[in-house]
Order: sequence, then C-alpha cells, then structure tokens
Amino acid sequence: MERLTADHLARRTRGERHPVWDFMFNYYPVTPGKLAHWHPGALRGIVADERPNLARAATAQKQARWLPQYKDHYRWRDVSGVTVWGLDADRHWNARGTTIRYIYDLLVRTLHRAPQLGCFGLHEWAMVYRDQPRHPEPLRLGTDGTNKVVEQSHLKCTHYDAFRFFTPAAIPRNEHTPTRDSQRDFEQPGCLHATMDVYKWATKLGPLIPGHLWLDCFELACDVRQLDMEASPYDLSAWGFSPVKIETPQGRAEYVRRQQALMDRGQYLRTQILDLLVAVYPKLENANQPDSAQLP
Repeated sequence: MERLTADHLARRTRGERHPVWDFMFNYYPVTPGKLAHWHPGALRGIVADERPNLARAATAQKQARWLPQYKDHYRWRDVSGVTVWGLDADRHWNARGTTIRYIYDLLVRTLHRAPQLGCFGLHEWAMVYRDQPRHPEPLRLGTDGTNKVVEQSHLKCTHYDAFRFFTPAAIPRNEHTPTRDSQRDFEQPGCLHATMDVYKWATKLGPLIPGHLWLDCFELACDVRQLDMEASPYDLSAWGFSPVKIETPQGRAEYVRRQQALMDRGQYLRTQILDLLVAVYPKLENANQPDSAQLP
C-alpha cells in the first residue's frame, strides 16, 4: 500500500499538486490512511486460539486494538471449534443491505452489457468544449484545435459522472443523456470511468471486500486514470506523460487497445466482487435480473 501512496503523501507534505494523481484521493474520498485500513473480507476471519493476547480478548469478548473493525459489525464467533474474529454478515446486511443490493445490481448489469469501445476518451474534451479549461495545464491543440476535434467527432458518453461535467455547448452533442437515476441502465464495461469506479464500489462495500482485492481495484483505477489523462486535451508532457493523440487514427487505435485491456481487468474484478457477494448473500443471485444487454 505504501508503494501506491508514498509519492502522494510526499507531495502533500510539500504542498504540491499533481494534475493526474490528486484525483485518486480527491474525487474518491479515500485518504492514504483510510486505504491502509485492512479487512480480511466477509469470507475470512482472524483466528485467536494460537495467539495469547487474542485468546484473552476473545474470552472476554473484547476487541484487541489492532484488529479490523467497522462500527459494531465485527464479533468473536466459534467456527468449527475455532475462535475467529470476523464480520457479522447479517448485522452488516441489516445496516447496509440497500446499498449492497444496488451495487450488486449495477455490477451485474455492467458485467453483462455489450461494451462500447468507440468513445475515444472524448468526454475530457467535451468538458472544455467552447468553455474555460478546468485545469491550469495548457491545451495540447489550443482552444480552436480542441473545439474542432469535438465538432468532427461523435460524442457517445454513457457515464453520468463524466457527462455531468460536459460544458453546456457539449451536452446536446452527446448521443446519450445519462442521469443518476438511469446510471444502472447506461453503465457498460468499455467505459473507462465505469472501470475506474470498480474501486468506488469496492470501497462502498467496505469490510465485505478483502484488502488485497480492494488494492487490486485501486491499482486498476490508477492505470485507468493515466490513460484517461493521456488521452485528454491537456498537454501533460511537463509531468512526464506522453499524449494519446485520439485526433489521429494511430492514437485512436492505441486508445482502444489500452481501453480493451483495462476493460478485461475490470471485468475480472467485477466477477471477483460479485462471486464474493453471492457467497455471502445467496439471496442476491435469486433476485430477478433485467435483460441488460443493450443500452436504452
């Protein structure tokens, strides 16, 4: 975990910004400290019997200071004669069941929906179209060149949390009009932001997700963020990033190739999360799932 957050912590200490990586700790409200909070996951626990300090805590039904915790949803229990500290899945469902069911439904729909691989990252361009840039970095093609790319392209963003930042002039150019309420109907696995948000959903699932899986989601989100910004209209060469020139055939081919690879990783992690949720809460799988193969 330290490997993933050390540079950010050093910059923060020096009061420095970063146009790419600050997003991972600002847009997603998870500080490096919170990212270090490890959970074994709902299917595992910590055995107390062979550790005297834990055995004493278990006997007294108390929590040792360094054990994972989430509100009052952890407890000691006997598993086949072994004393284990783990998540009380039923108590957690009673508190978070609505959120868990929503995330499960959204991930299932996204997993099975046909991917759209022809957006070429134009959402970042639509966020500055005929308006002021949102970041201080210069536009690689200048204002006129950036506007021209948008006007010669087909905007078909399906992700609400990207679409909501489109400029007023860009909104009517988009093929879709996603909203928060229709998010589950539009999310599709080819979308970079939907892939990045696997990390968000894993975060919201909290102690259900084992620490290693959460960090896998974070690493994927970082890799997605890099492509997202390399394909953006901003010139980030001063920060060590090479542009993916999506205004050219070669750049679009590179974008799709990397988009596909990130999508595959996202689909794998979605499957891991869904399998875990069903193992803990079989009733989720028994719920009727809508036909989600096509976008509205």
